[in-house]
Amino acid sequence: MRNIFGIFSLDDIFILISSLISLAATLFFVAWWVERGREIGLIGRDMNKPGKPAVVEAGGIWVSIGASFGLLTYIALRIYTGLGKKYLLELMALSLLLFMASFLGFLDDILGWKKGLKPTARILAMAPLAIPMVVIKAGYSTMALPFIGPVDFGILYPLVIVPIGILGAANAFNMIAGYNGLEAGQALLLMIFTGIYTYMHDIHPSLEASIIMIPAILGFLVYNWYPAKTFPGNSFTYGLGAYYASIIVLGNFEKFGLMLFTLYFIEFLLFLRGLRDGVYKENFAKVISNGLYPPYDKSYSLTHWAIKIQLRIRGRATEKGVVAVILLLQALIGIVSLILAGII
Repeated sequence: MRNIFGIFSLDDIFILISSLISLAATLFFVAWWVERGREIGLIGRDMNKPGKPAVVEAGGIWVSIGASFGLLTYIALRIYTGLGKKYLLELMALSLLLFMASFLGFLDDILGWKKGLKPTARILAMAPLAIPMVVIKAGYSTMALPFIGPVDFGILYPLVIVPIGILGAANAFNMIAGYNGLEAGQALLLMIFTGIYTYMHDIHPSLEASIIMIPAILGFLVYNWYPAKTFPGNSFTYGLGAYYASIIVLGNFEKFGLMLFTLYFIEFLLFLRGLRDGVYKENFAKVISNGLYPPYDKSYSLTHWAIKIQLRIRGRATEKGVVAVILLLQALIGIVSLILAGII
């Protein structure tokens, strides 16, 4: 591959251009959506603030649109400059999967919180999301599982394991949510650590897919960070969860991907604890005069635990504090995962 000034390859320049397109497109569309969403009344209530102010819903759809523009720009640059069609099939499949997952989430968002797709209908509607990865027979049938080692699943891998992984990640990513900047912050950290891992191991096209998604998330965070002007919605969580799982499948680094996803396994266990106690938990806090208070006596979510940690350490809890605690945990898990992978 040619080098420019002996530092950057032509492909590096293409990734940079594509990332800038991803950022610019997301910033443009989210800015427009914040205004347009208010005009058409597509708003929800910010449950963790006094007075529950109105905030525009479903802004996360534009992260997927922006990232898709970035991915397609990268593909186009390689084709039109004669650099080649390498990874064309995988990146096109990723773009389609991202759009399909986000559109399903957007449908759920516009139908209304707790009024949208019922759980059974949602699972059925999510079933086709893995089709792009199944069609291209993405990944490798041999998986390196934590505590077990390499396991060859044969034809079951693309037809069963991949769909289960994608649907599971899309649903799980929606579980740690409900606070300004939380979902997008988690997605940003997952993409950053995945980008580091794939760069160090020279794993393509997962590396390109991670890098191009990062600026799209950053562009959205401009409008989603406290105090949020728009919520991510299921259009974000479904899309990013499915996208993350697909990057792992394409790169065949399931062991690292599962380690990085540790908080979501913990969240699922806390959710099951709630079901055992007859509680179908909400992540939202009780809003009191000087901050937040846990909604239940027990912790049925990491968000509940983050509130209690703040109360114990400093005597009061805030929304920004909840997000900071959970993002710090995710960063620590990312660092530990890199250490165990021999990168740090």
